[in-house]
Amino acid sequence: MLILNTGGTFNKRYDSLKGELFVPNDNRAVEAVLKSLVIDIPLQGILYKDSLEMDNHDRSLLAQTIAQSNEKIIIVVHGTDTMDLSAEYVASLSLDKVVVFTGAMVPFSIDPVEATANLSMAIGYANNGSVGVHIVMQGVMGNFVHVKKNKSAGKFEYV
Repeated sequence: MLILNTGGTFNKRYDSLKGELFVPNDNRAVEAVLKSLVIDIPLQGILYKDSLEMDNHDRSLLAQTIAQSNEKIIIVVHGTDTMDLSAEYVASLSLDKVVVFTGAMVPFSIDPVEATANLSMAIGYANNGSVGVHIVMQGVMGNFVHVKKNKSAGKFEYV
């Protein structure tokens, strides 16, 4: 298993000088969650962006990283706004891997509960999942085609 960190709200921190949230160029939030687990999972940071700033070049880098990894189980920590686009991009490669996207609606630095729960659920789901691309968010899990963010309700749903 490998965790790839791409940034997103999960990782955001507050900059008190600018008065805004930003995506840092580090893996501190994911590392904090991993410290609480009894298993050791490798972590690799590849992008540090809000998902609204991601483009197809970024998705290509993510997909190439997944394809080239020797790991058969990959968890991607990703921003929620375009998680579905990246999942679809990765799915188009038809890899013989279990790929699970997860993230957070609230930054770990503000309230670690949701981010920790989502990553923990993604790990469990991935260990028991089938080949394909999946999304695990807020207790909702399944193939990326069926798990969607309802932006008006501010939550993920199985459709």
